[in-house]
Amino acid sequence: MVLKAQQTPSQKNIVIFASGEGTNAKNIIQYFSKQNNIKVTHVLSNNIRAKVLKTAHDLEINALHFDRAALYHTNEVFHLLQDINPDLIVLAGFLWILPEKIIEEFPNKIINIHPALLPKYGGKGMYGNNVHKAVLENNETETGISIHYVNEKYDEGELIEQFSVKIEPSDDLDSVKKKIKTLEHKHFPEVIEKLLTDKE
Repeated sequence: MVLKAQQTPSQKNIVIFASGEGTNAKNIIQYFSKQNNIKVTHVLSNNIRAKVLKTAHDLEINALHFDRAALYHTNEVFHLLQDINPDLIVLAGFLWILPEKIIEEFPNKIINIHPALLPKYGGKGMYGNNVHKAVLENNETETGISIHYVNEKYDEGELIEQFSVKIEPSDDLDSVKKKIKTLEHKHFPEVIEKLLTDKE
C-alpha cells in the first residue's frame, strides 16, 4: 500500500532514494519542512538496515524498503513511483543504477549528487571514500560536488550545478569528507528548490 501524502494543488513533492546513513536526506527533509510549497513525501531505500529509513520515520516521512527484485525484475518500484507521481526524484547516496524504464518515465525529474567534480572520479564503484581517496592520491588541488540529471549510466547525466573547494596540503581523508559534506548540505537543497521553483 502506498501512503499518499496530503498535497495542495501548488505543492511540489520529492521522493528520495538513499542507501546508507542518510545525512543528505535528513538535511533535505528538514530544509523543506519549513516550507509549504515543497515537501519530501517518501524515502525509499534498497538497504533494510539503512539508518536513513529510521531517520525518515522519525521525521514523519513515509519510509519504504525495496529489494533488487522489486527494482529490476518486477515493476513494483516503477508502479510505486507512478502512483506517487513525484515532481522530483532525488538520489542522495543511492548506490544502484535506476532501470531505464524509470528514467524514461520521469524525464528531467531524476537528479543525483556526486562527491567530486565530474567528469573526473565518476563511474561504477566511485562513491564515498573511494572518491575521496582517489582525489587525494592524485594530488588534486580542488574537489567538490556535482549535481546532475540521471541517465542510464553512472554519473554521466547532464550537469546541473558544481561547487568546488580547495584541497590544502594538510588535508586528509577525514577533512576532505567534511569539506564535501559541508558543500552538500549547503547547496543540494538550494539546487533542488531552484529546479522545482523554475518549473512552476
